[in-house]
Amino acid sequence: MTALPEPFGQLLTVAEYAALGEDDRYRWELQEGSLVMSPSPTPRHMIASGELRDQIKPQLPPHLRVIQDVDIDLQLAPADQPGVSRRPNLIIVDRTAVDRVDAEGGLLRACEVRLVVEIVSVGSRRMDHVIKRAEYADADIPHYWIVDLGPPVTLLACHLAGEFGYQDAGAVTGEFITGEPYGLKISLDQLT
Repeated sequence: MTALPEPFGQLLTVAEYAALGEDDRYRWELQEGSLVMSPSPTPRHMIASGELRDQIKPQLPPHLRVIQDVDIDLQLAPADQPGVSRRPNLIIVDRTAVDRVDAEGGLLRACEVRLVVEIVSVGSRRMDHVIKRAEYADADIPHYWIVDLGPPVTLLACHLAGEFGYQDAGAVTGEFITGEPYGLKISLDQLT
């Protein structure tokens, strides 16, 4: 994003938000049409994100991609209404979604996301555990992981359970092994 929209303060659609472009000074998300600035991640946060990506990537089937720090349109409002776009720490999508963005432009869409991961920061605990958990469930993203760098490092794996939103079996420490959405084994202690 190179400049704030004129007049500053107007509610934005996801397309208007995407048209703002990249901002190399601040990290923005779109919440019900309003620009919300997130603090820059700490080095520890970015190390954890990179390490998690490095662990996930070789375990994925070839038709999937793991992507760090990219905007997704949660598709929670009609295209002509104020929208919601989040920039999770990691997502897993089909390669065809990346190809679509290359060909058509715009953002990755919630319907293309198989897993979204947020790493809790000092100021994001409520946002990650309450607000984003509800938004990602409303957007029908099948799996949501919340990683807390602790200590100890924990991973809370949430999965959609119909009208109940996300359900989880509680936070895991040490090693996380799952068959959903894919066969993945994560060494949590290696994230820090």
